[in-house]
Amino acid sequence: MSKRVAIVGIGTTGFRATTPDVSYRELTYEAATKAYLEAGIEPKDVDAFVATSEDFLEGYSIADEYCPDQLGAVLKPIYSITGDVIHSLASAYMMILSGIGNIMVVQGLSKASNMLTLSDMVTFAMDPIYNRPLKESPHAVAGMEMARYMYETGTTREQIAKVVVKNKRNALTNDLAAHGVLIDLDYVLNSEVVSYPLTQMDISPHSDGAVVMVLAEEETAKALSKKPIWIRGIGWCSDTPGLETRNWGEAIYAQMAADMAYKMAGIRYPRKEINFAEINDEFSYKELQHLEAMRICKKGEAGPLTEIGGTEIGGEFPVNPSGGCLGVGNLFELNGGHTVLEVVRQLRGETGKNQLKNVTTGLAQSWRGVPTTTGTVAILSN
Repeated sequence: MSKRVAIVGIGTTGFRATTPDVSYRELTYEAATKAYLEAGIEPKDVDAFVATSEDFLEGYSIADEYCPDQLGAVLKPIYSITGDVIHSLASAYMMILSGIGNIMVVQGLSKASNMLTLSDMVTFAMDPIYNRPLKESPHAVAGMEMARYMYETGTTREQIAKVVVKNKRNALTNDLAAHGVLIDLDYVLNSEVVSYPLTQMDISPHSDGAVVMVLAEEETAKALSKKPIWIRGIGWCSDTPGLETRNWGEAIYAQMAADMAYKMAGIRYPRKEINFAEINDEFSYKELQHLEAMRICKKGEAGPLTEIGGTEIGGEFPVNPSGGCLGVGNLFELNGGHTVLEVVRQLRGETGKNQLKNVTTGLAQSWRGVPTTTGTVAILSN
């Protein structure tokens, strides 16, 4: 049995703020077709499929039933992960290592524009006894966490605003992104306050889209692809779900997930051994908090690093050269699929004006959003 697994094909629809012209099925079909063409396979060659479906967000019971026909998975083994796409990636990765099959396919999608009461749906995930009756917005939770993070680390409002400016600008030259725009710090700082100190510009707008990945064990991967992207390490963690018992200043879930991935990948010094990162910035301060949690920066250092341009495309450690959630859009359970997609594109040298030089190893990270403390990390290499 091979001890290595690679991504040999990846397809996407790209990401748009709204997609009234296509259905769930059409999004998945387009992404799957592109992934299969790139990998040089047909659905009959696939041993098993993993769909990423929450049901609740899709608005349909057993939402993974939207996947078999469009993936070519009819009468094939297929099951659903009700989590982030990196959770599904981990599941497919483990199936290959377990000898269950040589080729696995992972699917994820977002159709957030279909949701009429998006805030209410997110709020419904809160604790039904102690938190939900308070009828607080998810943004109120993010605002409190942002305030605590700033207090504990000394991070300034201007440093956080620079994350927004950077990622929105990066998205302008990403042909897959939906929310690129050229703005300055004052525009962010003077935008409408949603839940102090969180402003409207600190919140990632949502997007629609789909991503499908083809995974293969080592010998098969080498036969199928000239540019296999190897999964060196993968980790996931859920911290306490309760608002009353969590650490508000630090992202413990990101720290533990990253440590799991680093151990698997044999990485001791993340800042030196990893060239760049695509991480969750669903709220602007989260980019900084996640950088520190994953030991790319020490606590309190992510803000100053961002302020001096260290996380820019041409900086010491580029972060979200794609534009992140702020520039591409919040894709909910597909957020991890987007970060993996962008790391794969960078490692293959396929990101055009946003391409980094001489990169060999990238980090993809995701977080499931308010009110959860669930995170995932994947280390990929070319």
